[in-house]
This record gives sequence, C-alpha cells and structure tokens, in this order.
Amino acid sequence: MDLLKASFSDIAEAVTSKAISAKEVSSFFLKRAQSLNPRINAITSFNDHALAEAEKIDEKIAKKESVGPLAGVPFGIKEMFCTKGLKTTAASKMLANFVPPYDATAVERLKNAGAIVLGKLNQDEFAMGSSNENSLHGVVRNPWDVTCVPGGSSGGSAAAQASRLMAGTLGTDTGGSIRQPAHFCGVVGVKPTYGRVSRFGIIAYASSLDQAGPIVSSVKDAALSLEVISGFDKNDGTTSQKAVPAWSKQLNENVKGLKVGLLKQCMSGALNADVQKAVDNSLDILKKSGAEIVEVSVPLIEYAVPVYYLIAASEASSNLARYDGVKYGYRAEFKNLSAIPLEDFYGETRGQGFGAEVKRRIMLGTYCLSSGYYDAYYTKAGQVRRLMVQQYQEAFKSCDVILSPVTTSTAFKIGERISDPLAMYLNDIFTTSTNLAGLPGMSVPFSLSAEGLPIGIQLTANHFDEQRMLNVGLALENASSVRGKNPNVF
Repeated sequence: MDLLKASFSDIAEAVTSKAISAKEVSSFFLKRAQSLNPRINAITSFNDHALAEAEKIDEKIAKKESVGPLAGVPFGIKEMFCTKGLKTTAASKMLANFVPPYDATAVERLKNAGAIVLGKLNQDEFAMGSSNENSLHGVVRNPWDVTCVPGGSSGGSAAAQASRLMAGTLGTDTGGSIRQPAHFCGVVGVKPTYGRVSRFGIIAYASSLDQAGPIVSSVKDAALSLEVISGFDKNDGTTSQKAVPAWSKQLNENVKGLKVGLLKQCMSGALNADVQKAVDNSLDILKKSGAEIVEVSVPLIEYAVPVYYLIAASEASSNLARYDGVKYGYRAEFKNLSAIPLEDFYGETRGQGFGAEVKRRIMLGTYCLSSGYYDAYYTKAGQVRRLMVQQYQEAFKSCDVILSPVTTSTAFKIGERISDPLAMYLNDIFTTSTNLAGLPGMSVPFSLSAEGLPIGIQLTANHFDEQRMLNVGLALENASSVRGKNPNVF
C-alpha cells in the first residue's frame, strides 16, 4: 500500500486486517515528517508516545476489540487544540511552556476513533493571521514553493498535509483559517456549521466565530474525519444536538438538477486571472454534469471584512484578558516584584508575551468595546451580521450551494504583505462572511496557476447542510487537474 496516497479508510482497513500494523504506519510518517519538516517548518513538536499508542491499537486488534474507523491513522494537531501531555503554545511566547492536562473534545474523539496524534502543528499566534508569518516557532513555508506563504492561520496544518507529513490534520477557522491555507496548499479544508464541532479545549480567539475542522487530502477523508469529531458536547453549550449524518457513506458526486449559486459579490475585477479561470472552469464542469448555475447576491458581503475584524478583535480582547502572568503562562521578570504596581506588571507581561499582530487586534478590540464606542462599533457590527445571515437565507432559497473563489489570488511571497495589515486583512474578503453567518464552507483543490501554485474553489452551504456541500466538492475533486500531483517538497 502506498501510504502517501492511501485514504483514511484504506489505512484503517489495512491496519484492522493486519496487512500492516498501526506502528508501521506511524513509523513511516514519523520518519517522513522528521526528514522533510526542516524545509517547511510545519511541525512544532512530536509526540514521543506516538509509537507506543500505535502499538496499543495493534494490541486491541489482536484481541479482536473495536478500534474505530480511523484505526492507526496518524494526525497532526494545530497548536490551538489542547493535547494531554503535549505542549499547546498557540504559537505564542505567552504559552510557550503550557502542557495541558486534558485533550480538546475534537482530539479526544479522534483518539477514540483510533487515530494516532503524531505531533503539533505551527500556526499564526493565537490564530491571528493569514500567512503563518506571526508565530513563536517561525515562518511556515508552502511546500509547492518554499518562497511563498502556506496561508493562515492553519498554515502548519495545510503545509503538513500537502507534504503528506501526516495522513490527516486538524485546523481551526475563525475567518477563513482552514479554507484559505487549504486553497494555498492544494488540499481539502472544511469549516463545518458553527456548533457542529465542540470548541471545548480549543484556545479561544473569537468565540462566536471559531470552529474546528479537518484539513486533509480528499473529500472522502474530510467527510469521515468530520463525522468523528462532530456532535453535541456537554462541555460546550454552543454545540448542536442535531444528529451527525454518515457523510462519508452518503457521498454522491451526481449534481444533476442541483442549483449552484454564483455569488455576484465575489466575481469582481479584483480576481487574479488564474483564479478567475478556475472559477469559470469549475462552473462549466458542474453545468455539463447537469447542475443549474444561478446568480445569487449577498450585498452585505461588501462589509464582511470590517464587520469581521470589529467582532473578532472585540472578542479576542475579552478572551485574551486572562493572560496576565498571574496563574499561568508567561510572566515578565522584575528585580523586586513586590514593588511593581499591578498595572505595570500586567503591561510588561502582556507587552513581552504577545506578538505585534496579537497586540494590534487586542488594542482594536479594546477600543471597540470601550465606553462611548461599544454601540457605534461592536453593537453595529452585530446588527450588520444579523442582516447578513438573513441575506444568505434569501440566497439559499434560490440555490443549494454557493460557489465562489477562496481568495483573489494564489499564495503570495513570504514578507510581501506582513508590513501592510490592511492588505493582509483584505486577503480574507471571500471567507469571513461564512463565519459571520455560521455557515459550513470548504475549499476543494481544483487547478494550478501558470506558476504551478494550487487554486481551490470555495463552496458554502446552508446551516447543517454539509452533505450537499461535500457532494459538490466530490464532483469538483473528481474533475480536478491537481489530483494526483505533488508539491515540490516531494
């Protein structure tokens, strides 16, 4: 079996049938990861107990015990997820030595399904960034072109997956942080409906926007891993009690009769020529397959980026207030601690512990929440968000899924936008509205640019309609010119 191409079910079936051991699978990926990671810097730490945990899966199989649908499948976990006994830094100096005593619910469910955690993956600090250049662990490089960014904030997950350092990875998406890196790195990334996956044990950035999801090599793998991590969790009151469908078993690429909405606001002249061509070709393929293409409009998308950054920064300001150097996390050093005023203690600790982008967003959010500005900014942004949800609901009366670009371009060069926050923020123009509305969205690799960089197509569905989205994703995947091609790091 070629482990570089094997699906989750291929690996699990081979492991359970004893055609290969879980330990052999993990050993293969560990050796590959240790060999290639120095070139892309996607992995921040390895799990020293991975092989022992894989052996336990083999022992269960020998005893004919149940091992789950992901038996022996090695996963990498974004630094935002708490992992018992493994450092969880959020790529920040503030949490540089934090080792959680428990697993995030999503991680726990992967383990219960038989998956093996191989290590933790790089990201933008506290998930704040679109290029994975804001990290305690250094810049992550795109495996298709190491001079380019992998996207952010889940850049380590996408780069590791594209390089096949792990069989699967987990990421988080607050404003596009799964879909944009997946687009830049030529892999499949899915952000489910808000509430599908528990946020318990995930370090909070913006609580009303954060959602976890898989970044993997195929739509089938995305469906299966999403099944595993989804579902109600008593530890997270925002999780839905809706039943989790068997998405992977119900996958169907037949789009005949389906109405695919082309989002008017995403087809402006701002699109790179290669991205425009990919969108046009994807529409042609779906049309030839029997789908009906209809134009839909969500006018308030024009304001999605400013609304997103007002809400996300405000919630970040609140969530990150807990990092003050008192109970845990980084603490600034003082010669005479007892003589330091508390305000100075907080200021030094937070000033040294947080990176520039995190401090920028905390300050923006604190300003939005301050007396005299709360109603003008945060409250108003929430009102626009509510209207945006209504406009999406109107759009879905005319179509089953919405198709759009993920970003205006392919992966940009490292250092190209890091000194221009506005240019970086505008990179999220097509992804943030999905989070604001709580809708499921995904990026499916579809083609390559003239420079050989991947281009993904974004699909968005109505709340809890992941199945329809995954089905259209499968149809695009089967017609993709990227399928079977490997990045340069191979």
